[in-house]
Amino acid sequence: MTRFLGGLLSLALLAGHAYAQTRDMSSTGVALDRVVAIVNEGVVLQSQLDAQTAMIEERLRGQATQLPPADVIRQQVLERLILQEIQMQRAGRIGVQVPDEMLNEALRDVAQRNNIPFEQMPAALEAQGVDYAGYREEMRREIMMQLLRQRDVFPRIYVSPRELEQALVRDAGQAGVNTEYDVSHILLSLPEAATVEEMAKVEDLARDIRRRAIEGEDFGQLALAYSKAQSALERGKLGWRRLGQLPQFIADQIAGLQTGQVSEPMRTPTGFHLVRLDGVRGGDSGPVMVEQVHARHILMRPNEVQDDATTRQRLAAIRDRILAGEDFSALASVTSEDPGSAPHGGDLGWTAPGSFDPQFEEVLAGLADNEISEPFRTRFGWHVVQLLGKRTYDQSDDMRRQRVLTALRESKVDEETELWLRRMRDEAYVEIRNP
Repeated sequence: MTRFLGGLLSLALLAGHAYAQTRDMSSTGVALDRVVAIVNEGVVLQSQLDAQTAMIEERLRGQATQLPPADVIRQQVLERLILQEIQMQRAGRIGVQVPDEMLNEALRDVAQRNNIPFEQMPAALEAQGVDYAGYREEMRREIMMQLLRQRDVFPRIYVSPRELEQALVRDAGQAGVNTEYDVSHILLSLPEAATVEEMAKVEDLARDIRRRAIEGEDFGQLALAYSKAQSALERGKLGWRRLGQLPQFIADQIAGLQTGQVSEPMRTPTGFHLVRLDGVRGGDSGPVMVEQVHARHILMRPNEVQDDATTRQRLAAIRDRILAGEDFSALASVTSEDPGSAPHGGDLGWTAPGSFDPQFEEVLAGLADNEISEPFRTRFGWHVVQLLGKRTYDQSDDMRRQRVLTALRESKVDEETELWLRRMRDEAYVEIRNP
């Protein structure tokens, strides 16, 4: 969740100024407002459009960016507000909620990132002309949309075993797997049932935009003017990502580009794409060595008929039986109350530091090979544990597999989100009233 929270405070400060500057006043001093879009049973107001447009323009000026025509930015902002309204309506229908506890935790995170004590946030916002209650509700909307996407989009993302194995092969053959790429992106969207003529027209536009970018026009300006992706108002910037974190069709192009180059148009279900490689950084890292331990244990939990003292006494008796020659594994299978390890004779396998309860790890650290501990207590109950061995293990392959799997899932998020938003937009009733 913190991925989208970091800059929200500064954006809200800008939005507060923009809102104050863009409301028209009637002769009686009452703020006027009107509907600029009807979205199903909801609306987008001119005050929202004006405030968001002013915020984006102020941010772009701060980046020393030449602004495109005002109507271009307003159209991009209006489309974003329409999509946000559609998402909020869906969140309301299916019961997605953001409790105050979750909202406060997110606000604390923002305050910490901006070096502001949480208790001083209302005053800090007020000093910038931002209403704290309104800011909280805007934050609640942002979190609600994130939760909605986690519910609707993430379950659609499936990585098959074959995809994972192919990605691992590609990853092994790539130099600089930890290299990060700064990428900008333009999406020219197509309707789901696009005709041949519509596809040809959009492809021609993509080729024309690419030509203009190659001839020196600013790619970010072109993204602001033409892109239908969620990154359009960020000048098309996707930010720094590894190849595996990018959609595969983008990664395939980026791998063959030099810094500053623009790809050929690429066709996907969402439309035609152009990408520009803005920078490269990073490189390979060495092996990841960790100290692993191999252990097995027996767990017993106190209950209504067996208090702490009785539980400890029973476990001490079992330990004595093991020391007298009975098999640890056999006793663990029939007496341990750990459902994960009991079927395996209490065996916990090879584990890295941080895998267990701190007190459990502390006891393990004090044992010699094959030594069995005295009974001891953790929050899970009473244990006896036997240390079977220690080893220094190269975890690089395990970490690489997890990294590649995570990157594969991340690489599918952007494209699946665009498809999801397009479907909801196509199914919604939207009436735009001269924004």
